[in-house]
Amino acid sequence: MLNFNKDRFVRIQSGGVSIAGEAQLLMRKLLAEGIERLYFMGTGGVQLLTLPAIELAQRRSTFPVSAQYPAQVVLDPPAGLDGNAVVVIPSLSGTTKESVELMAFLKKRGVRTLSLTGHSDTPIAREADHNFTNFAEDDTSSESFYLQTLLIVLALLAERREYDGFDATVAELQLLPGLLADAKASFEDKAAELAAIIKDDAYHIFTGAGSVWPEANYYGMCILEEMQWIRTRPVHAADFFHGTLELVEPGVSVFVLKGEDATRPLADRVETFARRYTDRVRTLDAASVELPGISAEVRSLISPVLLATLLERLSAHLEVLRNHPLTTRRYYKRVEY
Repeated sequence: MLNFNKDRFVRIQSGGVSIAGEAQLLMRKLLAEGIERLYFMGTGGVQLLTLPAIELAQRRSTFPVSAQYPAQVVLDPPAGLDGNAVVVIPSLSGTTKESVELMAFLKKRGVRTLSLTGHSDTPIAREADHNFTNFAEDDTSSESFYLQTLLIVLALLAERREYDGFDATVAELQLLPGLLADAKASFEDKAAELAAIIKDDAYHIFTGAGSVWPEANYYGMCILEEMQWIRTRPVHAADFFHGTLELVEPGVSVFVLKGEDATRPLADRVETFARRYTDRVRTLDAASVELPGISAEVRSLISPVLLATLLERLSAHLEVLRNHPLTTRRYYKRVEY
């Protein structure tokens, strides 16, 4: 497999799953202390990786769980950002400028914080009231953050008796790192083929619904746009027929991401339409990934994890074929954050 270290990958994703027990104890403690609200505040793409967990909470609980932009919060904070709130701050580097500023802002307001970082000796890890550090790098961070935020929300729901079978779910998730590595291996040839087909494309429409919409948005914006300088149009499948459909014509590339939750029919509808008008429809389906030992219930929770792990293989081949390393940026080091 191109530029892939299986042992490293499995170790990192196992680390993501390993926070389950501590997350449950922490949620139990915070609820006993009377917390009333939970926010996720990440900067840039990492915030998108928290959205499936947030949506899960909003579907299954009346406990307020929402997302906010750190750079906006310090200028115009939402109501309820006080001592009865907990803010989860994910940051792979642990040094993201907007998130460091957010941490200082929250401490002044007495808001409790939980950071998720890839490095422990960093400002965001050190300054948080609680921290989970799981070393990761760009090519492994998506799955890690998806899993950690999922477990935090499941722990919250379990402690509120809104989710049965937390321990059984965790037991299944412990199988996942190795299965994800197998999924990458199975997808390798398809990823290489697809990369060769699209390497010269200048524009793609990305769509999905439910838990996989954030991955469609993330891959378009944070991988193809930021890391490959390829223009994309991420659009939620529920909005596709309210504007974006008019852009579909022969030769237009449409990526349809399909999950295994209740919103799948929205993606099916887009796929059916797009195939009538362009021969460049690419469907990535979480249901195509073989996961022995993983129940249908747990599969419905991890669709974005599965698609992220497949798309990483596409990225690995694209950067080589386009002679454009994923680390190459025009402006990143020059922008005043």
